[in-house]
Amino acid sequence: MSALSERIEKLVAPIVAAGGFELVRVKVTGAEMKTLQIMAERPDHTMSAEDCATLSRALSPVLEAADPIPGAYRLEVSSPGIDRPLTRLKDYHDWQGYEARLDLDRMIEGRKKFKGVLAGVDGDNICLDIEGETETALIPFSWIVTGRLVLTDALIRDSLRAAKAALKAQQESPDFTQGDA
Repeated sequence: MSALSERIEKLVAPIVAAGGFELVRVKVTGAEMKTLQIMAERPDHTMSAEDCATLSRALSPVLEAADPIPGAYRLEVSSPGIDRPLTRLKDYHDWQGYEARLDLDRMIEGRKKFKGVLAGVDGDNICLDIEGETETALIPFSWIVTGRLVLTDALIRDSLRAAKAALKAQQESPDFTQGDA
């Protein structure tokens, strides 16, 4: 993560948490026109369009006051999506049993790219069941440059089930009104 992204993360993390969300990633992209991407989700891994709008409204005045990026930039608040990036150690635990791709900053047995089924975490190591290997690979979290879930039928099915369950729970909530839907 760049120094700028780290500074912005420290600035926005308390606002994200106060809104009941978890910060997944802060990323600044673009050369001439910068985009500040704030990726967040609820603890149950859901994030609606309304959640994104609510968080964007909470973040805008803080970012406006701090002005962390020189010049004009676009604020994008989004969910991680189904084939989400894996940015935190807890992501590798939460998504165990699903297929993932990892790119490392160094070679292990002659390669930097790995694909396999997440098998949790062991200390600061990611456990990955790589196809064709008999033993679970332990990969230091600090060596991972990028990690991402692979879009599979099982991931899509389970994500749709989770979203449906979250919507049902929201509708059954005593605070639910038709205007919230």
